[in-house]
Amino acid sequence: MNVRVALFATCYNDLMWPETPKAVVRLLRRLGCEVEFPRGQTCCGQMFTNTGYADEAVPAVRAFTAAFAGYDAVVAPSGSCVGSVRHQHRDVAARSGDADLAARVDAIAPRVYELSEFLVDVLGVTDVGAYFPHRVTYHPTCHSLRMLRVGDRPRRLLEAVRGIDLVELPQADQCCGFGGTFAIKNADTSVAMGFDKARAVRDTGAEVLVAGDNSCLAHIGGLLSRQRAGMRVMHLAEVLASSEDAPA
Repeated sequence: MNVRVALFATCYNDLMWPETPKAVVRLLRRLGCEVEFPRGQTCCGQMFTNTGYADEAVPAVRAFTAAFAGYDAVVAPSGSCVGSVRHQHRDVAARSGDADLAARVDAIAPRVYELSEFLVDVLGVTDVGAYFPHRVTYHPTCHSLRMLRVGDRPRRLLEAVRGIDLVELPQADQCCGFGGTFAIKNADTSVAMGFDKARAVRDTGAEVLVAGDNSCLAHIGGLLSRQRAGMRVMHLAEVLASSEDAPA
């Protein structure tokens, strides 16, 4: 399918986890998509809206609508940021009183997809030609699970990967405790929740923990590292972009 796609890398990935958006580009191009990286993109504004600073988010929403206008689809490797665009940008635009901004948000938001949504619902594929011969467990992140309701799409994609040994994560739907600024304002609670999640991950005996949001992987991965669990964390995009010629 020849689809003109804009990569929304997200600021967190761009600064801290650049291999993830690179993996998205490799994967989508392998599937026949024309992928572009609009240089005007910045933060989606979620860090403002989630902490009660909706007015401060207006410039970020304006920048987003300007950067991503005109594309068939906007794809991001983050359920959290896609959730912000689809569910918070309308409120921010309405609060601003700018009717033109509200119209631009309404035009773009329905075309913004989390990676697994785009692959399964738009491209209609679950087997993306990936090869990843490792024991893997999958953590469904809160925003993708509860806000976007991606359901079993990520698992269906992982199940189609050649060589993978996909094992169930106990209490998979439980939050890892990160929650953005929640982890800062409620550090003790966040760490306690993270320890519960890390314990469940270790109990699987997996080599690799996979998720669709690197923020959650940073939290869980940091705890696993401190516990010297010997496990890697990887974004879903990196697993799906792997191949027999260049395994991850």
